[in-house]
Amino acid sequence: MSYDPSPSYPYRPPGPPSSYDPYTYDTYPWAPQEAPEPAGRRPQRHAALGHHSDLRVLRSAYRWQRRVATLTALGYFVLFLILSAFAPSFMTSTVTDGVPTGLLLALLQVPVTWLAIALYEQTARRRVDPIADRIRKHAELDAKREGTP
Repeated sequence: MSYDPSPSYPYRPPGPPSSYDPYTYDTYPWAPQEAPEPAGRRPQRHAALGHHSDLRVLRSAYRWQRRVATLTALGYFVLFLILSAFAPSFMTSTVTDGVPTGLLLALLQVPVTWLAIALYEQTARRRVDPIADRIRKHAELDAKREGTP
């Protein structure tokens, strides 16, 4: 049976206004409206900061930094869980006088976490911070070039 919109149905919802254009409305009403460019303004000789390739480099460096730190801590913990589940004889064997291997590996989780934090800070200083500083300097130069404070 197919749907038949007949006049016996008393109410029809109103359609959109004739001047309705779904692309004229902002997705977020609190988003700032872009001001039109002044007439006497010179065109830019360089790409705007938002399109700068340094932002892409910064994102990839930060992504690499997160992966190294996460895989260090999480990888060790997953290895511990796998050994606990599939190698119980290894985990219950003793290393020294009555200290089981599983307990020793569990206690090593704290230094491995510290190592992950140290790796995170080192990669931040070595790879991420210089790129962020360079982007910050470019932004300051762009702001001075545009004449904004």
